[in-house]
Amino acid sequence: MIQATEKWKERHPDAKMGFMVMDQLMYGMGTEILDAEKEKVEQLLRNSFADSTSLKGQPAIAAYVKYYKHFKKTYHVLKQQESVAFKGKSIPQSIPIVEAMFMAELKNGLLTAGHDYDALKLPLYLDTAQGTESYTLMSRNIQQPKNEDMILCDQCGVISSIIYGPDQRTRIVPETKTALFVIYAPPGISDSMIRNHLTDMYTYVKMVYPEAVVEQQQIISAR
Repeated sequence: MIQATEKWKERHPDAKMGFMVMDQLMYGMGTEILDAEKEKVEQLLRNSFADSTSLKGQPAIAAYVKYYKHFKKTYHVLKQQESVAFKGKSIPQSIPIVEAMFMAELKNGLLTAGHDYDALKLPLYLDTAQGTESYTLMSRNIQQPKNEDMILCDQCGVISSIIYGPDQRTRIVPETKTALFVIYAPPGISDSMIRNHLTDMYTYVKMVYPEAVVEQQQIISAR
């Protein structure tokens, strides 16, 4: 379903992408169990880290910070972790599928994008941006990806990039019945980190959608 281009393999030889397609996201239950689990994730962050230095010392976070630094950007998931761990912020309410993704993202530090599977024009291509492409962000702003950033494209164009995130066209909406989750993994992110992250997302989604099933799951490597 996702094909890695030669350009991506050459520019990002030690990178990976994990993905999971979950179907049957319907007949949702109440969110009470998910809300309780959100509090556990918040407490885990608050109890596990004394300061920002310890947060930045996580292997996963360090890998993303290094990647973002190449583009003179700050890893936004780290900032979100700091807000929860040290500023008393709570994980915001959203569509349950998105909440589940965000919970796993904060817990594990792995950058994740979610897409409505039925909005995609398959096949997908994992590629390296030339800096001349453009796509519409969830904010509805038009954005050019950073040159050499990792991007994911369908047959209509870019649907997400590491630096600027997912697009508006294929975003997860309340009516989404099948979702694609993709994990961008720069050098330093292991297969086991990706698998654990996918497992957490699956667990969280099932709390609201007990009939949900995994249709596809894979880790793509450049080597």
